[in-house]
Parts: sequence; C-alpha cells; structure tokens
Amino acid sequence: MAPVAMRLAAQSLSDAQPVPFWLEDPGKPGALPALTGNEKCDLLVVGGGYSGLWTALLAKERDPSRDVVLVEGREVGWAASGRNGGFCAASLTHGLGNGLARWPGELATLERMGERNLDAIEEAVARYSLDCDFERTGEIDVATEAYQLEELHELYEEADRHGLAGGLEFLDRDALRAEVDSPTFQGGLWDRRGVAMLHPAKLAWGLKRACLDLGVRIFENTPALDLVAAGGGMAVRTPYGRVAARRVALGTNVFPSLVKRVRHYTVPVYDYALMTEPLSPEQLASIGWKNRQGLGDSANQFHYFRITADHRILWGGYDAIYRFGGKVASEMDNRPETYLKLAQHFFTCFPQLEGLRFSHAWGGAIDTCSRFSAFFGTAHQGKVAYAVGYTGLGVGATRFGADVMLDLLAGERTERTELEMVRSKPLPFPPEPIAWAGIGLTKWSLARADENGGRRNLWLKTMDKLGLGFDS
Repeated sequence: MAPVAMRLAAQSLSDAQPVPFWLEDPGKPGALPALTGNEKCDLLVVGGGYSGLWTALLAKERDPSRDVVLVEGREVGWAASGRNGGFCAASLTHGLGNGLARWPGELATLERMGERNLDAIEEAVARYSLDCDFERTGEIDVATEAYQLEELHELYEEADRHGLAGGLEFLDRDALRAEVDSPTFQGGLWDRRGVAMLHPAKLAWGLKRACLDLGVRIFENTPALDLVAAGGGMAVRTPYGRVAARRVALGTNVFPSLVKRVRHYTVPVYDYALMTEPLSPEQLASIGWKNRQGLGDSANQFHYFRITADHRILWGGYDAIYRFGGKVASEMDNRPETYLKLAQHFFTCFPQLEGLRFSHAWGGAIDTCSRFSAFFGTAHQGKVAYAVGYTGLGVGATRFGADVMLDLLAGERTERTELEMVRSKPLPFPPEPIAWAGIGLTKWSLARADENGGRRNLWLKTMDKLGLGFDS
C-alpha cells in the first residue's frame, strides 16, 4: 500500500467505533431474564440467532399448542445474526455455481425451494410487521478483471441451459456503471429477485417479538452447557437450571455443537466489515446506486457491499481469518489491520468518495464447512436435530434449515428431507495442525489465483476434485 493511500485510509478510520453498527440501533429490545430452576416443554430450541428463531416461530405456526422454549447464551441476535451484511439470499447452495457443481440433478428443485423460502420470509415480514428495512432489490456479482467477466458470462449461459436464467441479467461495463459507478467495474450478473437487503439485527429482534407473541418462552443469558437423554426425551443443563424436552433443535452454528460428532465438520472463520457515515446527496449522485442492489465482487478473496436505509455503505469481506485450533473468542471480533486493508480497497473502488469516513468497524465468526452450504442431521434416536455450516449465507437459508429440522424431528418424509443435500454430509476438516496448515495453504493459493487471472494451482485443483473448500 502506498504511503499516501495508507494515510488516507487510516484517517478514514479515526472515528470508527469498534462495534457492530446494526446492534447499536436505538430500537434494540432489553434482554429477557435468564432461566432459573427446572422447566419442561415439547420443543427446546438452543440458540437465539436466525436458525433458532425461525425454528421456534415455524414450530408454533405448525402447531400453536406446542410448548416451545428457546434458550440463548447471550442476547438474541448478538452474534452472526446481528453482525452480517444484511444480504438475504434465496440460494440454499451458496450460489448457483456451487449448486451446479455439487447437486446438478436437483438444482432446479433447490432453486425453486429457495425462491419459495425467500417469498415466505417476505410474507413473514409483512404478516408479523417486522420493521427490518426489507428491500428485494437483488444482487449484482461484479467482475473487476476480464477473466471474471468471462466466468460470469459462462455461468449465465450454464444457468440458461438449465432453465434457471429467468431472473438473471448480464450487464456489460457500461450497463453496470449506469447502475453503480466504479472505475474498477468491468461488468456483472444481476440476480434481480433472488436477494433482498435488510437490517439484520432488526430482523432478529422482530422475530423475537413474533415468537413471544405466539407464546414461545425465551430465556436470554442462558447458555446450554450439556445435552443428555432423560426419560423418554432430552435434557439440557444451564447455569441456573435445567430444561427437559421431548425434542431439541440445535441452532448454535459457529459455537461448539452439543452433538460432539458434528464439530469436526465445521471451522469458525472471522469476517470483518466497515460502515461509512451517511453519504451526502452529492456523494450519492457520484456513484448512482439508485436501485439499491447488493453487490459482491467475483474474486476468491471477495468484497460484499450494500447501501443502507440511511444512505451509508457497508463494505466487508476479503480477509477470512482462521485461528489455530478453531477457537471462537471475543478478542477476534476486531482486527485493525483488516480494517485498514478494507478501507484502502474501498477508496480504490470508489475514488470519488475520498474524504468519506467510517463510523463503525467490526467482525464476527461464521461457521464454514467444506461444501459451503448447510448440512443437517439428527442424534439421540431422532430426538435432536441440527442444521449447521451455512458459511456466511444463512440470513435466508436458516429459515429453510428450520423447516428441515422440524421435519426431521417429526419423523416426516418430505420433499425437503428427500433432497441429496439434506441426506448427505460434507467432508470433515482434518485435526490440527493439519487443518491450520491446509487452510493456510488454501488461502495462499486463492490469493495467488486472484493475482494470476483466476488460474488455480495444483493444490486448488486437488481440493476441487475432493469436494473440499474454504470460504466465508
């Protein structure tokens, strides 16, 4: 980084608060009391992020008489569900390309289910009056290199061959820059209906209120310490009590699963984001962006960016940090060296915004698995279900995962449970120090590919053949 560019990037961060912008909203609800003593219920949901909230809500919608308890270790939405970019995608497969590579035979079904799932989220926003800035503006995959533009065009043509290009529009350089103006943009692929923008923390808080209104009993600051069989059901111990339940749904995602055999299928990856101050009318005019789409570039080390309801720009991604041993720790939530890198990249993308400052900078952990999309299963003779491994695309897909868990707990064979994606597992990550070395080599190789026209080295080609990967 040139000294002048580094100095300007550093200056833009001088007032940035090291906390998630979304969680500082004045509408944040107060915490509910922790669980004390013993409780019984029909369904216990562990985790107060999107996965757990959707599971509790859908369980009550399916059977209003069902007694549902949800326990959350901190406060609802405080982890990944309140720290993400606010992209709510229809894709259940971490994008069309990953779906085509892994489940080509059922991709049409997966795409239809994903669209229906996003429609259902939009309907829930209206039905429960979830004030979460929901805007179904779509997302543009942006090419900043010639090879990326070729790859996006090939993806568009392949989607068309599979009959899946109906909502897609390929944009050349001029068409893209008419939407959002950056000198780095060479073209893009616009998914017009498959992605919505929203305020992620407000969605979590709204789901919390909706659950309470339907009779879900929620206990915050109540971590689940262990899971054991008890009588004909299960029991979860908490610091001040215990919950006995006929069935248990686990929505803990990046945090160590109470089903220990699941743990080696995921690793925690730390992702970081910046939020600007609100743009002036002149600054907005200089970049366009009137249609308010989400954007993401097409490099291996990619950025995602979107505009908020109050005209700020969220700019995140690029660095995906794995800590040796896979530890999740609060000291990893902030990483100034990444913030500096992101700020410099931001002004390379939007040089016309020089002088704009960042108000917030934060990070958080994502549960990634080797196939980049969620996997599912049961334990304890079908009394416990889990959905995990969303790899940064869980804002929308967690609702689908909640339906899968409820199907599995009911012992029902449904169109969802018959999917190969639902019946199969990703390849697990190896133990340390092999995992740390392998992830490090993969990250290095991905960065080299970005620098060399997308050409993948022997390591990446081998990983591709084995169906292994690393992403956030």
